[in-house]
Amino acid sequence: MVYLDNAATTWPKPYAVCDEMLKCMKNYCANPGRSGHRMALRASEKIYECRENIAKLFVIPDPLCVSFTSNTTEALNKGIKGLVKPGDHVITTSMEHNSVLRPLKKLEQLGVELTIVKADAYGRVSAEMVENSINNNTKLIVAIHASNVYGTVNPVKEIGRIAREKKIVFMVDAAQTAGVYPIDVEDMNVDILAFPGHKGLMGPQGTGGLYVREDLVLDTLTEGGTGSMSESPYQPDFVPDRYESGTQNTPGIAALNEGVKFILANGMDSIMQHEKELTRRLLDGLRSIPRVRIYGDTTLKENVGVVSINIEGKDCVDVSSELDSTYEIATRGGLHCAYIAHETLGTLECGTVRLSIGWFNTKKDIDWALYAISRIAKN
Repeated sequence: MVYLDNAATTWPKPYAVCDEMLKCMKNYCANPGRSGHRMALRASEKIYECRENIAKLFVIPDPLCVSFTSNTTEALNKGIKGLVKPGDHVITTSMEHNSVLRPLKKLEQLGVELTIVKADAYGRVSAEMVENSINNNTKLIVAIHASNVYGTVNPVKEIGRIAREKKIVFMVDAAQTAGVYPIDVEDMNVDILAFPGHKGLMGPQGTGGLYVREDLVLDTLTEGGTGSMSESPYQPDFVPDRYESGTQNTPGIAALNEGVKFILANGMDSIMQHEKELTRRLLDGLRSIPRVRIYGDTTLKENVGVVSINIEGKDCVDVSSELDSTYEIATRGGLHCAYIAHETLGTLECGTVRLSIGWFNTKKDIDWALYAISRIAKN
């Protein structure tokens, strides 16, 4: 199988990721923070080690500001709904995933004012347009770091600077950039960062996380057992316990830790350069195939390894199915849970075939995909 669906979930995983998950299940999968025996302590230590490595990767000053979630969607909901109240104004972009848009639309029904800044025909968002949308009651600016449909990277550092100057909370959805594109929460002025474990961080599904700036306090969406302050009926007010209720996914987090260590060992620059090189090879080849249309910014100045195409006269889902059944190539056809991004670039009615590149892809994979697409376009 040639796997080009890394924007959904990376595959394969590094050996150490799979190995550590199994080791945890066999040797120390006790309840972290709930007991004082050696297995529970080892589980707690692994979870804290993962916090430390994530903090190192994203240049987060205090690892305790990292809380774990089951995915990016949960992290986004915690960040958005934990901050915004009726009467507040929120600014977002037209490149967002439904994991941002749907919580905001729900809040809009409850009295939150919402402004959606439209991207240009290439999927690029203007920081100036974001700034011009700020009102006296603007509470939050939330933006996707890179589009999961077109791969275009938003100017988050510039938007973050504007938000900091205006004393507005800035939240970033790093679903497509965590682990493959440099993130420095201090340098980018990011107050809240939502990220997945199962994509660029090379971890298993069911893992993700939320960074909340140290002096920022969110309302909690869930309350319950944390292993701390058990004598109190109220949720702890310190991090990460404030945002983590219930038993954590210890095997998943232990495995995620190995994924983050893999990235730190290989280096972000190497990962980004590898994906950019393969993306350039893919785009160059696609341009030479008749009847193929490529969407978004193809200059690769500010892009991750996500490419969306269509073949004239063919349904995107049918193309994706044929790539799988005939050529054993995994892609994704459709709207990619981001209808507003498709609406912005005019692909809402037809969808696209998305090819997304990962660290374990090779030039041979790209060449085989180009051959397969050329055959489908010709036939």
